[in-house]
Amino acid sequence: MRRIEIYDTTLRDGSQGEGVNFSLQDKLLLTQRLDSLGFDYIEGGYPLSNEKDTQYFARVREFDLAHAKVCAFGMTRRKGITADKDPGMQALLDSGAAIITLVGKTSDFHVKNVLAASLEENIEMIADSVALLRRSGREVIYDAEHFFDGWKANRAYALATIRAAAEAGARLIVLCDTNGGSMPEEVAELTRAAKSELSVPVGIHCHNDCDLAVANTLVAVEAGADHVQGTINGVGERCGNVDLISVVANLALKKSGYEVLRADSLAHLTELSRYAYELANMNFRANQPFVGTSAFAHKGGMHVHAVNRESASYEHIAPQRVGNERRILVSELSGRSNIIALTTKHNLQNDRALMDKILAQVVKMENAGYQFEAAEASFDLLVKRCAGMYRPHFERLNFHVTVEADGADAPTTEATVKIRVGDATRHEVAEGDGPVNALDAALRKALEPVYPSLASMHLVDYKVRVINSEAATAAGVRVVIESRDERDVWGTVGVSENIIEASWTALVDSIEYKLYKDESREPAASAGAARAT
Repeated sequence: MRRIEIYDTTLRDGSQGEGVNFSLQDKLLLTQRLDSLGFDYIEGGYPLSNEKDTQYFARVREFDLAHAKVCAFGMTRRKGITADKDPGMQALLDSGAAIITLVGKTSDFHVKNVLAASLEENIEMIADSVALLRRSGREVIYDAEHFFDGWKANRAYALATIRAAAEAGARLIVLCDTNGGSMPEEVAELTRAAKSELSVPVGIHCHNDCDLAVANTLVAVEAGADHVQGTINGVGERCGNVDLISVVANLALKKSGYEVLRADSLAHLTELSRYAYELANMNFRANQPFVGTSAFAHKGGMHVHAVNRESASYEHIAPQRVGNERRILVSELSGRSNIIALTTKHNLQNDRALMDKILAQVVKMENAGYQFEAAEASFDLLVKRCAGMYRPHFERLNFHVTVEADGADAPTTEATVKIRVGDATRHEVAEGDGPVNALDAALRKALEPVYPSLASMHLVDYKVRVINSEAATAAGVRVVIESRDERDVWGTVGVSENIIEASWTALVDSIEYKLYKDESREPAASAGAARAT
């Protein structure tokens, strides 16, 4: 087995992506998570660029990391100054990092037009900087910026720059497709060429501007690169860096002869991906390969029928191998197989007539604008209604929402709800930050005395989509609400020409699902007592 080093630069290169930002605590938490999964290197930041990165290197020294080595990132010395006098080099040494990743210019175009330096001085800058770090006892990883563009434009000069870094003591030369514009065949050819000219190992660092970062990384590994740099979920500047989730999964599961991370780490890739999204306060990418919520989702009835018989028919790996799960979606494209797969928990799958009834109702409702792909809780309640198993926990009598504003102050929103629980009628009013928040508050005031478990339920997402835009302001809307408690997350949907009514429908479904869900975990007697209270 050939060991491929995995080098994560989410905390530095990844944070350069639009909308990506990590606090100091986020950086420290992700460092610990990556170490626990066996990542080889973690690039913590650029000490000269900001105080947060300086603090990171001070704090991370307190950690007893089991496997990962933390790297500080910086540039070669400036022109016209010795390396030992350069503030950037001093900041790298002051970081205390045992490993320094140093980036230097490989392209003669960049040397002349960006650095405004001579070609000879750039080579001296590379050699001087690497040599200073090596004399200080640091291991050096050298990132050859714009390697592929530079090599194609001036092979001799690009080779001279990477040789200068290697001869000055760099342990590893990383070939960077900085503009993300190289094709796989070019990356493979030039990686082999560079490796044949150097006495040290080579690595690969790809950007995704042509949507080829994963392909380019894999062919570079096949061509001899022993080290891969990238980010979790492919975040990064412009179109992002290579996604290490996909690289690791492909090398471990789709290729042969490669060893990456730890063997037991693969089952945590989905968890790692979503953890990084949460830290960065970003939405999950549903269609992300291997770990996205749609990666193993099946919607077409023919596909679901085949997957139920043999999962490999439409799945290239078992989702559990990367910590993901299979999802069966329901829509007007679904067949009876989808319905059967989603109703097995109710033991209804053998009732063919009921399956047809449920499917017909799904088609009818989707024609009216409903979608159940992100609203499995509403679908579950639909199944109960079709099967005659639905008994509402409360009866909706009426609701009323008012929004008042005098033009100078912030608007005031107030909701009134009237419901019946058992023989008791409850009439409550509440204010909120908006109509949905006010309705939720009033409904909770009416229900929580009877169903106290609702206190643990929270709305976590709210989406509105116009479903017939040609009707302009009279268009119907679809509202999807995502809720959660201490155990689960679930989605519900409502459709109406009135956004408040659509929100009310989705909100009521969410509460009903929560109450049914809780009852399924209680002894029957306890659940009955709760309803009688």
